[in-house]
Amino acid sequence: MKQREALSTIHPKTCVRALAIPVLLLFLVAAPSLQAAQVSPFKTLLGSWKGSGTFSLADGTRERISCNAYYTGGGAQLGLAILCSSSANKIHMRGKLSYSSGRLTGNWEERTYNAEGRLSGKVVKKQLKMKISGNVTGSMVVAFSKKRQSVTIRTAGGSLKSVNIRLAR
Repeated sequence: MKQREALSTIHPKTCVRALAIPVLLLFLVAAPSLQAAQVSPFKTLLGSWKGSGTFSLADGTRERISCNAYYTGGGAQLGLAILCSSSANKIHMRGKLSYSSGRLTGNWEERTYNAEGRLSGKVVKKQLKMKISGNVTGSMVVAFSKKRQSVTIRTAGGSLKSVNIRLAR
């Protein structure tokens, strides 16, 4: 009986305040992960893309290529496959990227030229700007919108020197 009387004497505002603190704490804990999911740049890239461009080899050869790109995953993870070919050569690049707080990390491989390594970089507006490391070093920039993207790769230390492609949905 005394317990019921004690509960009935608690003011409603005290109950609201007591409930507000755990709700606020839950929001503060969940908000960063919700915000990260909303700002991930990967969602725009998901799906299939087609286009063309050029690539240059260390010996001075420059060729026109046609390309298909596929992006899978979402949220903080992105898988990519870029397949390009000319009449004489092929480029088969694959990678896996992770995104956190504006930073990119991951792995890459190019199967035709037998190269692999790490990717690291950042997201700047609608661009993924990455450094390539491994048995080939260089840079990779993916600039994108909902309907178009460009991929620019510059390398040192291998026979493939550069790739420039434009893709569309």
